[in-house]
Amino acid sequence: MRDLDINIQNLVLQQTVADHVEIHGTGLHSGAETILRIHPAKIDNGIVFVRKDVSDRNNLIPALWDRVVDTQLCTVIGNKDGVTVGTIEHIMAALNALGISNAMIELDGPEVPIMDGSSRPFIEAIERVGVQTQDAPLKVIKILEDIVYEEDDKVVRLTPADTAAFAITIDFAHQSIGRQSYALTLDDNAFSNEISDARTFGFAHEVNYLRSLGLCLGGSLENAVVLDENKILNPEGLRHQDEFARHKLLDAVGDIFLAGHRIIGAYEGYKAGHAVNNKALHALFANPEKWTLTTITQTAAAAKTALATA
Repeated sequence: MRDLDINIQNLVLQQTVADHVEIHGTGLHSGAETILRIHPAKIDNGIVFVRKDVSDRNNLIPALWDRVVDTQLCTVIGNKDGVTVGTIEHIMAALNALGISNAMIELDGPEVPIMDGSSRPFIEAIERVGVQTQDAPLKVIKILEDIVYEEDDKVVRLTPADTAAFAITIDFAHQSIGRQSYALTLDDNAFSNEISDARTFGFAHEVNYLRSLGLCLGGSLENAVVLDENKILNPEGLRHQDEFARHKLLDAVGDIFLAGHRIIGAYEGYKAGHAVNNKALHALFANPEKWTLTTITQTAAAAKTALATA
């Protein structure tokens, strides 16, 4: 593991939440009312989900790329005992954006609450208690050579860069969406200000079909942008003209954090969704010569000194 002197969002030390966070909400697909709690975690713990409603087998699920068991409607992770947690992408995006390295996330149901369909409620809940810097250098995955995953007309590229950069392009044959692009880096408050409130979206005919299968039971105009063949059905309209692209970028920020560490490199997605994002991570870890796990020790030491004298 190499030591590099790189600066990302002035984030050079590991972090966890400063206090316990509690969130109540409904699962988008299960319709189950769920209580979710984010707890501080020790150094090098990573992000781990805990199903508190499961007591007869292992209920711990690390939030990692190789624990993904389903990507059809959302990102679902599971363990060897068949315990799963669904719709993790929005809270994972919030944790990535806020630089949370370590957390234990307890919930009493099978799915992270959908809230308003965005990451903003998770961002706000964590910001209310604050973030705790930990006495250990941050570990990041530094992209050294290009990784490209292609499937039909969908593409994800991971390329070398000096920061955590994301860019997405989507193209839907719907007059309210069409072709949209958005890009940002996880610097300063860009995610919180520009992306975090972008909501998930779907089409009315798909919602009706999914409900006939017993899915999407918690979905409503309160937690998703819904479109029929011609228009957006939400009375309030969009939060951003390009909210669709912003939300797909939000999903990518969450999905890519399943690498287990923040990735220092440029993510570029074209028509990319949960499945392609996860397959890109599989491609990344299948090519260990194209990335390195590194600590930012020199800058971390300076940061510790600054904290001690503040």
